Amino acid sequence: MFGDSLSAAYGIEIDAGWVALLQQRLRAQGKPHRLVNASVSGETSAGGRARLPALLAREPYALVVLELGGNDGLRGLSLAQTEANLRAMIEAARGTGAQVLLLGMRLPPNYGATYTNAFAAIYPKLAREQDVALVPFLLDGVATDLALMQPDRIHPRAAAQPRLLDTVWPALVPLL
Repeated sequence: MFGDSLSAAYGIEIDAGWVALLQQRLRAQGKPHRLVNASVSGETSAGGRARLPALLAREPYALVVLELGGNDGLRGLSLAQTEANLRAMIEAARGTGAQVLLLGMRLPPNYGATYTNAFAAIYPKLAREQDVALVPFLLDGVATDLALMQPDRIHPRAAAQPRLLDTVWPALVPLL
């Protein structure tokens, strides 16, 4: 798991985060997979791109779940650079023989329709171009429900974490 605060369980107990819940579900279903959560709160795609090669060199991974780009969008960074960084990470992971699951992100509407639509389009474009699995929007059904979001309206509460896992699970299972 290679992501940002959404996968690093920001603002909640680490064991309540969707990535920890994923490891629990894998064990409960008798799947032998060992999950490495290399997510860092605040990570941008540029930071991830710089950090990923060392992680990939450490040990072989069968699957890399890539959940980055949201902080780029929230900071209004270059969409072309975000796309290039995500593409480079996908290619780096695939270059080691790992499969990739790309977790898409969307931005709040206050960034303007042009920017938010172009940002959201990056993920399906890369999934098609790179032929990788895609979850279109990690926070689907969560981001618009204020009861499931922390007061910052960016990070999901612990109660939302099982929903995040359920959003990822159908795309993840065929890759295991």
